[in-house]
Formats: sequence, C-alpha cells, structure tokens
Amino acid sequence: MSVPRFAAQALVALLLVLPAGSETPQERPDTRVDGASGWPFYGGDAGGLRYSPLAAIDRGNVRDLERAWRIRTGDLAADPPPPGQMAFQATPIVAGGLLLLPTPLGRVLALDPATGSERWRFDATVVGHEYPEYTSRGVATWVDPRRVPGSPCARRVFAATVDSRLFALDLATGARCADFGRDGQVDLREGVGELRPWDYATSSPPVVAGDLVIVGSAIGDNQRVDAPRGVVRAWDARTGALRWSWDPIPRSPEEPAYAGWDAEAARRTGAANAWAPLSVDAARDLVFVPTSSPSPDYFGGERPGDDRYANSVVALRASTGEIAWSFQVVHHDLWDYDVPAQPTLASVRRGGAEIPVVIQATKMGHLFVLNRDTGEPVFPVEERPVPASDVPGESASPTQPFPLVPAPFVPQRLRPEDAWGLTPWDRWRCRKRLERLRIDGIFTPPSLRGTLVYPAHTGGANWGGVAIDPERRILVVNATNLAFEVRLIPRSEFESERAGGAALLREYAPQAGTPFGMLREPVLSPFKLPCNPPPWGTLTALSLDSGDVLWQRPLGTVPDLVPLPLPIELGLPNLGGPIATASGLVFIAAAMDGILRAFDIETGEELWSDRLPAGGNATPMTYLGPDGRQYVALAAGGHGKLGTRRGDHVVAWALPGS
Repeated sequence: MSVPRFAAQALVALLLVLPAGSETPQERPDTRVDGASGWPFYGGDAGGLRYSPLAAIDRGNVRDLERAWRIRTGDLAADPPPPGQMAFQATPIVAGGLLLLPTPLGRVLALDPATGSERWRFDATVVGHEYPEYTSRGVATWVDPRRVPGSPCARRVFAATVDSRLFALDLATGARCADFGRDGQVDLREGVGELRPWDYATSSPPVVAGDLVIVGSAIGDNQRVDAPRGVVRAWDARTGALRWSWDPIPRSPEEPAYAGWDAEAARRTGAANAWAPLSVDAARDLVFVPTSSPSPDYFGGERPGDDRYANSVVALRASTGEIAWSFQVVHHDLWDYDVPAQPTLASVRRGGAEIPVVIQATKMGHLFVLNRDTGEPVFPVEERPVPASDVPGESASPTQPFPLVPAPFVPQRLRPEDAWGLTPWDRWRCRKRLERLRIDGIFTPPSLRGTLVYPAHTGGANWGGVAIDPERRILVVNATNLAFEVRLIPRSEFESERAGGAALLREYAPQAGTPFGMLREPVLSPFKLPCNPPPWGTLTALSLDSGDVLWQRPLGTVPDLVPLPLPIELGLPNLGGPIATASGLVFIAAAMDGILRAFDIETGEELWSDRLPAGGNATPMTYLGPDGRQYVALAAGGHGKLGTRRGDHVVAWALPGS
C-alpha cells in the first residue's frame, strides 16, 4: 500500500533520539525590582515549583492573549553548528528590571521586559562545532550584601556555557566581574579527568546558595568506562575560588558508600553526573542533586553492585558539600534512566500534617515523593523483582524501587499483540518486529538479541519536570511515550556492524572498556510511526496530596506532520516543561507541533494556543512587566535531536492594553 509522504517520518525521526518553595527572604532579592517581577529563578523559585502567583491572565480572558513582542538572539547569524546540534531550551528570568536569558552559543541577553528591546548582551565566544548538542537552559543571579547597592558587580549574573566556562557578569551592564576567577570566568573543565572536546559540557543553570554558586555537568553517554568525573562543585560567588567538590562515585575507602563499590570500578568509572537542574532549600542549607547513570549506560559489568549515589536524588549540605541523605530511584542502571528533571520542593498533606517534600519525576514515569529532611518516601515504595540479565559478565539488580502512589504516568508494558499501526499490514510488521525482541516488562536488561526498552531513555519525563499549583494542590507533568530497541554487540563485531549499519535513527556507541558496543533505535513501523499505541505525548494532572490522577490528555496534534485524517488524538513526543499560575492556568509548548498552549489546570481543557515561529522546546515563564501587565515568554528556537523547526526567537504575549 502506498502512503502519502509521511512527514510523520519527521514526526518521529530525529525526535526519537532525545537525550533533565522554601526560600528565605534573602534568597529572593529580585522578585520585585524596577517594576518588573515574577520569575527570579529558572524554575520560578529556588525549589523548581514552576508556579506564579500572578493572576491577571485567567481562564476567562486567556483567549485574548496576543503577541506583545518578538526578538531574534542572533545565534543563527554566523556559522552556527549544524541543525541537529542546536537546542534552544532556555527559560528567562526577571531580575533588576531586566529579562535575562542565555543562548545555545554562549550569549547572555538582557531585554526590556515590556518591549523586548536589548539593554545589553554578553558573548562568551563559543567556537567550533565539536559538541553533540549546543544548549544552555538558564542563568542565576546573586546580590552581594557586602557591596554598596548600585556599585559594579554588586548584583551578578552567573552563566555557564556549553564549553564549560562559568562567567560572573554585572547585572546592570553585562560587563565581566574581573574579581571572579580569571577575568570574570572559571574553567569548569579543570579537575574532572582526561577530556576530549565532546566529553564534557554544561547545559543546566548554576544555582546560588548563600555566597556559593553551584554547578553540575553534562557528560557524553556510552563512549567509555573511564568517562570524566561527574563532580558537583561550589565556587565562591565573589572570587571564583573552589569551596567544595562532591563526586557521586566514591573514590576513597574513607567514604561511606565506598564499601558498596568494587575498588577498581570506583577508580575507573565516570559520569553519574548531574546534568539536570539542581534545587536549593536555603532554610535547610540543602542543595538537591539529580544524578545520572555511571559510565557507560547499557553495560554495567565493569561497575558491579547498586552503584550508590548514581541515579539518585542526593541532598547535600549547601555550605559544605557533605551528604545529608540520598535516595536511589534505579539500582545499577542499564537503560539510561538518568534522573532527568529538577527535584521539586513542595509540601503534601498527610494525616492532617503538612510535610515538606522533594518530588522527583523520572524517565520511567515514576514520581517519587520524599521527605525533605530525611529522604524517606512519604508515599510507599516497594522493591519488586525484575528480570535478570542473560549477557555474560553482567549482573543486573534483582529488584528495583516502585512507588505504589502515584501510579506511573506513562505505560510500562508493551507486548507484540499491543502493536499499533495505521493499517493491518504495518501493524503486522510492528508485531513481527516486537516478537524478535526480549520483552519481559520494564527493567528488562539489554541483550545480545535485542531488548525492548519501554519507557525509553527519552522518557516518561525529561528535563522539563513538573509544575505545581500549591493552592489547588495539583501537580502537572508532561511525558513522551515511545519504545526503543537496545542491543549489545560483541566487541569483535562492533566496528564492522557500525560501518555497515548506518541509518538516520540508528545510534551506535562504543562503550569502550567493556566487551560490548551498543545499538539503540526506535521501534517504528515501515511508515516511520511508533509501533507502540498513541498517545505518544501526554500532559497529566495529579492530586498533590493523594497522588490520584485527575486527568490525562494527549499533548500535541499532527495535522502538519501526517496529512491524513486520523480519528484519535495521537499526542507528540515533547521536550520542555509546564508552568502553573494562580489563576488556574497551565502554559506549555514542548510538543513537536511548535504551539504554545494554555490549559485549565482543573479540567485539562485547552483554552488558547498560538503557533510559534520555531520549535518551542523550552519551558515558558510569566512575569509582571514595568507597565503593570502580565506577560508570558518563551524561547522558540527548536531542538535539533527532536527535529523541530530551527530558529533563535524569544516571544512574549500579553493581554491587549496600553
């Protein structure tokens, strides 16, 4: 059967290789300055609540939203990296009467919040095209209480670039703070091991705790056992001096977790880094760190055991870097199930008590709700038996942690008889493809014959995380729902298979230092559509206190991608996140169709939408402008791996008015 040119190929192509409230008053110095207020941190507040108390835009008038301004950052003006390597994921913040945001190529822009006109720009001059992904999700600000207000660098902007330089800039002018590091910058690549250009980057924003600026890192997956060290480090916000460093892999017998590691593995293994955004609870002197898998992702024979502190939420003392507690969400990761999202600080009501918690969204579709003081689960979590590995040299964990509440927000089971297709023929082809894979449910280890990984490394949740309305007690999370095949290839066969097996969506990785290379590719029909049933992207609302699902709906539509009338909403894979407002709205773009939408948080009804000039694979924000109007702003520049439209736009919307 001939099918009209499926730009659905574009739908899943490129996309399918996606690669995530407790402040003291002193920690929120910029919530209302020079008439602009409302979003002083990447996640709305230091705990990543992604909630705004602004309510001028509400469920009754949101349909009247119109574009207030639009600018171009200039990232595409001269010699940008190839489209597949660019991802504009930034969420702006408001500080000192300015809208501040980074760009993928190392620029920081300061804009007038009401007009979008440029007040200043800083250019770190990131050169070359060697990084697999160019992105920067946000910046942070800090007020130095020792300096005279208004003096140079009394208020600082901290920005980290993809080539891992940390800059301190004067908030008023964008000039470098010369007393920070060397001429206003610190080289984050020093002290993390042997590096190649593509090994080590920085993608998420720094966080500030007291007089420290704290930074994680993004490390290339699946390249080699001895990947760079995934250290989290704190630098003096005034001088740039290193104040503490925490390595998620214990290197010394004196460290408490060292006994759980093989000595040689602890010496060689890298990564377990925190590439997703961190959160800060200043009152408790805690910084919450979401860690990734140790190197490499899909074979763990060189790192036996649970790999403690990897794939975990770790609470560190912000002032010292000492571990307060940790909770591991995946033991001995073999699926690239990094902890991808910012730990969200909220509170839940249980038994008449208000319990401060950390809520962690995961790629598996699990939400872990942990006591913020102890790390103990507030909702029950049980260790369940999971499939064993059949690969020589591998010893998978016999159990994995499963939250009983909330229930998973994505499907975790796919059988051959569940195969989906537009026609009986492609559904049959999908079923045959699934029948040849090892499928024993979630946490089935990679195999030599090929294993179905579902949910995949794309999520479930990814770096967009969750948004919480603390008044209505509702949590909202977006998710991708796709199936992948992962196959281990014996070392002696790897290079020849890789040389002969190139394809658009097929990813080979060497996993040097292990007996096996790796192949990873989406499970697609002959029409290049997912073999798992839709929706392929969802938005879900849950009760914050009970964990019950309140509603779930597909996120994203496909009329531009699939030129056929389809009787169901398919939803689309997505990257980016939601925000919530006091008026009962959820704003989110994220999906591949390049549309910003507003939903009713209580019902899931779509109330408004606007098509973007480029892919909207970032998290929006909202603020009160100096003119007294509430604005919603979003970076619209596309995402190379997702295959959405490329651009370098920032767009703001407001209600009509002077």
